[in-house]
Amino acid sequence: MKYIRNHLMFILPLMAILLGIEFLLVFERTTDTYEKGLKDGYSMFVVTKEPVELSKFQTLNEHISASKPIKRENIVAEVTKGVSQSTSEEILTALPYFYNLSLDSYLHTSELEKIKKNLLLDPKVKKVETFGNSHQSNYKLFSFIKFTLKIFIVFMAVVSLFLIINQMEIWKYAHKERMQVMEIFGAPLMLRSGVLFKIAIIDAVVATVLVSALFFYFKFYWATQSGIDIMVQNQEALFKLADIGLLLGFAFVIVIFAVYSVVFSAKGVQE
Repeated sequence: MKYIRNHLMFILPLMAILLGIEFLLVFERTTDTYEKGLKDGYSMFVVTKEPVELSKFQTLNEHISASKPIKRENIVAEVTKGVSQSTSEEILTALPYFYNLSLDSYLHTSELEKIKKNLLLDPKVKKVETFGNSHQSNYKLFSFIKFTLKIFIVFMAVVSLFLIINQMEIWKYAHKERMQVMEIFGAPLMLRSGVLFKIAIIDAVVATVLVSALFFYFKFYWATQSGIDIMVQNQEALFKLADIGLLLGFAFVIVIFAVYSVVFSAKGVQE
């Protein structure tokens, strides 16, 4: 029972770190799609004195990716019902040109204001509407969620790393006689620490397998049953085979750091 408990005291904190890493990867992948939807659903309304090509808008600001002209005929038809054809033509001639501009990325409101100022520098542009209030609210909420998640993951990783190092200290003292004898006979540090590496690497593989299995479950069962649109629509982003190698790589880096931090802190095994 003590043997299992000792290994769990290493595996569980390591799993917590790997879960945090994978959750961050999944969050970034799934929110990329959501962020793209926010970007595609947002457009700037521009009024110009004469027709303006997309290339001209793009010379004013590089973040403008597309322009969609609003048909003036439709506007005139709505406001001139019951009037003569000649009057409608006069209104159409006097009417400015309208465009919806799309952006290449999801930008902060300060960047939107910069785009607005750049557009207004052109004498052909009469008015620019950025719809900043609704955009600012969405952007701040989205940024706050991302920032909070990252802070939580970093905090959890630091606490878990201390627990891992503490367990490594326990293993070091459990094998101190073997390590001490090897040190007396001049064995290099890597060889003396081999027993710690062996135990830790096995547990790292176990932790990686468990975390991978958990996310496989999320991807192929929980996501389809959850009814959460963002999960169902981004099921492929919940876990990828490449993530296994990434998690295993992180686990090995943590193991190496933990072993050497324990060994070097004690400057060898002391009596």
